Amino acid sequence: MKRPNPIERMINSFKQLPSVGPKMAERLSYFILKAHGSFVDELIDSIKNARKQIHVCSRCYNLTEVDPCSICSDEKREKSLLCVVETPQDLLSISNVKNYNGLYFVLGGALSPLDGIGPDDLRVRELINRIKNDRIGEVIIATDADSKGETTALFLSEQIKPLNVRVTRLGYGLPVGGDLEYADEVTLTRAIESRKEM
Repeated sequence: MKRPNPIERMINSFKQLPSVGPKMAERLSYFILKAHGSFVDELIDSIKNARKQIHVCSRCYNLTEVDPCSICSDEKREKSLLCVVETPQDLLSISNVKNYNGLYFVLGGALSPLDGIGPDDLRVRELINRIKNDRIGEVIIATDADSKGETTALFLSEQIKPLNVRVTRLGYGLPVGGDLEYADEVTLTRAIESRKEM
């Protein structure tokens, strides 16, 4: 028996979300259909409101309600230290580390030639301009410890070094192939403290 078209459309929509396969998309769809109306209304409202109220910071490209974001506008932060991350989720993970008080830059992903993602698909030009214009003294490259993150880190290092800026990479504590988003605070603290020159 074929599913009704509206359910099929909902399942296909959920399948487009990261890490959601066909079975999970089906479970989510049927859950929503059975859920109380007030829950569904709240879910729809929260998505609509987030889409309206959240935008990208013009300085660091983090997601924010105000521009510049609260991190970029914090006068107590170390202005010459810039941590480059792949995603806003990575920024959030590192921001929980108590001993890092610098600024951030969200690259927007990692280089992945097999997926068709090259330097022009990331904010490399914007990063170089920020380093030049803001007189950054050290750039900490905090991309993931997988092959895409390592490739991105090496590429960024080659682009930044001619600017006579110190380039470091997160140090020990992060497993190879691991995502920053899932690392705990202690691991990230050790990684920042033991960062190494590139």
